[in-house]
Amino acid sequence: MPAALAVTSLPGASSATNAPARVLIADDSAVVRGLVSRWLTEAGFEVVATCSNGRIALDALNKHDPDVVLLDIDMPELDGTSALPLMLARVPGLQVVMMSTLTQRNADISLKCLALGAVDYLPKPESSRGVTTSDAFRTDLVERVRLFGGKRHRRVSSPAPASHGSAPAATPAPATSRLSSPVTLRPKPRTVVTPRCLLIGSSTGGPRAVGDVLERIGAQTLRNVPTLIVQHMPPVFTAVFAEHLGARVGLPAAEGKDGERLQPGRIYVAPGGRHMGLAKGEPVIRLDDGPVVNFCRPAVDVLFFDAAAVFGAATLSVILTGMGADGTPGARALVEAGGMMFAQDEATSTVWGMPGSVAKAGLCHGVLPLPEIGPALKAHLTGQAR
Repeated sequence: MPAALAVTSLPGASSATNAPARVLIADDSAVVRGLVSRWLTEAGFEVVATCSNGRIALDALNKHDPDVVLLDIDMPELDGTSALPLMLARVPGLQVVMMSTLTQRNADISLKCLALGAVDYLPKPESSRGVTTSDAFRTDLVERVRLFGGKRHRRVSSPAPASHGSAPAATPAPATSRLSSPVTLRPKPRTVVTPRCLLIGSSTGGPRAVGDVLERIGAQTLRNVPTLIVQHMPPVFTAVFAEHLGARVGLPAAEGKDGERLQPGRIYVAPGGRHMGLAKGEPVIRLDDGPVVNFCRPAVDVLFFDAAAVFGAATLSVILTGMGADGTPGARALVEAGGMMFAQDEATSTVWGMPGSVAKAGLCHGVLPLPEIGPALKAHLTGQAR
């Protein structure tokens, strides 16, 4: 078998629940396959196979039963985009992380793969040398495998993600029954102020969740307020993400620009690598390259703190799925200013880090399953929730 089409099988692992996550790597670069395999093995995971194209990876699924697949976009014979839906059809609940170099084309493809069912994406250095020397890439890679390694079997019975053209019917249990630990909800303010803006913070799993929320609110309602979004993403990806949101919702959407005055009916996405906030006392976007906040840039807290000062009680905000605790201090400032705050529940979050942090801090007026968040926000935007 030619080297370019090689599949390397590695010893299998025990199927015990405490066994290390089983990982399949699909990448046409032998250097990438070798490095990633070594890094994951050193981190305690089990690399069950390395494949040089999507066709071989697809054939390897049943034989090696991986928990996580690292799937490169650009490969010969069957690329990652084509292989993804075939893999998910063959192995329901499979956790697939897309890998691609940081280009506009690959950003667009990666976001489309998230809509098809990939759980996350991982920007890859452009050269083999870059892969070899990038500590950040190695750290992000190990973090994602650790995050998704134990989730496959828990998600087998989960409903399929909503397509861009439709939203599935939701029959969720009450929010309190979906929490693994009880949280205390804030009482509704005595006087509910009409929202003048909608703020959304999200990270891992966020691109699909944000689109779902905005689609369920609907363009007609969103035309009444500016929508500001901080999604943890690298440069290039955020511009493409904004384009996807605009096409899905039917409203103008773009990265926010420094000095740009907010307008109702527009969607503003924080640019990757830059904080997005509001000018002091003004509904005008400000961008800065300041230090990371909560290990993030852009950071949700930067936007939330500024919005609390500018809009006060006229803010309507939500924290969606994501790793870490970004947004919690800012959420406190928003609710203390009289604004309304919601969070995604644990059962429907890819990662219940950010929403879990704000919920456990007692800063939410509601902790809801993803399908219920859009309607809840719409009720507040239209005055039906008073």
